[in-house]
Amino acid sequence: MFAHMRPTIKDIAERAGVGLGTVSRVLNDNPRVSEMTRAKVMGAVRDLNYVPNLAARGLSMGKTQSIAVIAPFFTRSVFVERLHGIEETTSASGYDVVIYNVDAVEKRDRYFRTVPDPRRVDGVIVISLPPTATDVARFQRSSVPVVFVDVGNPLCQPFDRIVINDVEGGRMATQHLIDLGHRRIGYIGDVPQAGFNFTAGEDRFAGYREALAGSGIEIRPEYHLDGRFGREVARELAHRMLGLPERPTAIFASNDTQALGVLEAARDLGLDVPGDLSVVGYDDIEMTDFLGLTTVRQLLFESGRRSVDALLRRIEEPEREPLCDSLPVELIVRRTTAPPR
Repeated sequence: MFAHMRPTIKDIAERAGVGLGTVSRVLNDNPRVSEMTRAKVMGAVRDLNYVPNLAARGLSMGKTQSIAVIAPFFTRSVFVERLHGIEETTSASGYDVVIYNVDAVEKRDRYFRTVPDPRRVDGVIVISLPPTATDVARFQRSSVPVVFVDVGNPLCQPFDRIVINDVEGGRMATQHLIDLGHRRIGYIGDVPQAGFNFTAGEDRFAGYREALAGSGIEIRPEYHLDGRFGREVARELAHRMLGLPERPTAIFASNDTQALGVLEAARDLGLDVPGDLSVVGYDDIEMTDFLGLTTVRQLLFESGRRSVDALLRRIEEPEREPLCDSLPVELIVRRTTAPPR
C-alpha cells in the first residue's frame, strides 16, 4: 500500500506495533527504549525503506538542518575547491548548504547582519572575509555558531578558525628560488579589493621579503608590482617587469592565476621557462599540474572539510574552547623553476 507514497512514522508504528512516541524515540536514538522494541522499529524502517524527513525532524528539534557559507567571488578556483570540501562533508551529515556570494562590500555587510539567524541556519562558515569589531560583537550575540576559514584577523580569536600560514608559504616559494641560485627575484601580487581587507596576498609578500632579507638579498622596489586579480593584468605587469634593463631571473606570483599571466608574458617575449625565467605560483589549483607549474600547495578541499567538522562540533558542544586549526603548506616543484643561466 506504500508503493506510491513516502512512508511516515505512523506507518512505521503500525508495522512495528508500537506508539508514535516510541518510533520517535528510536529514530532520535533515545536510550530509554528496550533493545527488543528498538529492533522491531528498525525492522519496520528497513521493510518500508523509510527515509527520515530531515527538515521536519530538524524543525521538531529547533534546527533548520542548513548551514550558510559566506564566500567572496565563489567562482574562483580557490573558493570552488573549498566549497567542494564543504559540500561533500555536509551532504554526509544530512545538512543543506546555502551559499551567499559576496562580490561587493555592501553584500558582505548585509549578509554579516542577516544570515546568522537561528530561524535561517544552524551555523555559518565565513571564507576569507575578515570581520570588523562590530561584526564580531554581533556574531557573539547571536546563538548561531560561526567558523572562519582563511582569516587571520586577531578579532576572530573567540571563534573556531581554519587558518593557512601564508607568510610561511611566501617564504617557502622565495627560498626555493634562492636555493636554486636566483638573486633577482620579482613578486607580482594582487591589489587588495577596497573594503574587503583580504590578508593572504599581504602575508605571502611578507614571506617573500623575509626570505630575501634572511639571505642578505636587496629588496628592489622595481621588482614588486601589484594589480587587480586576473591573468591578463598579471601578464601586463610581467611585461613591465621583464622589460627592465636588469630584468629578474625569477618571479613569484601570489596565486596560480597570476602565475599563468607571467608564463604568457614570458612566451610573448620569447623567454624560455625555466631557462631564462623561473616562475612560482601559489595555491596548486587544478590547472597547475597540466602546466607543470611550480607552486605552493594549500589544502583547499581539506580546509572546507575541516570547517564543517569544526562547525558541527560547535553545534553539539557550544561551550567548548575555540579551535584554531592551522593547515600546512607545501612546495610542489615542477617544470617552471631551475637555476639561472
